[in-house]
Amino acid sequence: MNTVILIGFLFVAAGLAFYVVTIFNGLVALKNDIDKAWSNIDIMLKQRHDELPKLLDVCKGYMNFEGDTLQKITQARSQYRQASSVDQKAQADQSMASALRGVFAVAENYPDLKANTSFMQLQKRITDLESQIADRREFYNDSVNTFNIRIQQMPDTFVASFMTLTPRSLFKVEEADKADVQMTFAAAK
Repeated sequence: MNTVILIGFLFVAAGLAFYVVTIFNGLVALKNDIDKAWSNIDIMLKQRHDELPKLLDVCKGYMNFEGDTLQKITQARSQYRQASSVDQKAQADQSMASALRGVFAVAENYPDLKANTSFMQLQKRITDLESQIADRREFYNDSVNTFNIRIQQMPDTFVASFMTLTPRSLFKVEEADKADVQMTFAAAK
């Protein structure tokens, strides 16, 4: 009889240990998925920042480029290079996205620039990068949401507490970035 109880106890203990290990491994996988998703965004942001000087050089040759727009892009690039945390890089990304909308809005006032093959290729490249960044942001937010739900649900919350996991921040767009870009156009030279 004692042997049956001991075997039953060992079976339950092994099952419980397996369950806890499964939860632990699932949380580790989600945590790493978030890090991977952010890394993918970071790669795309770096590509965007590498393409911008080329775009700006083409723009400068065709228009009386708005100093404010150029300054915003330069500041956003500098902010991105100095950023070390996910939140700082996300803020720099939002600044850059806003500045890029300004560049493309200003460019609409210059027909010669819009007809320039280099500008069109660079604009398409930046637009493609923006689309890819948006897709990766969505994947990042999905991963963060799944992670945050798991670490707050029972029984995962106990394992998450043991692992000292805390909720991650979703990638959010600032209210200012939701507004239409307001541009004043200077007369073309």
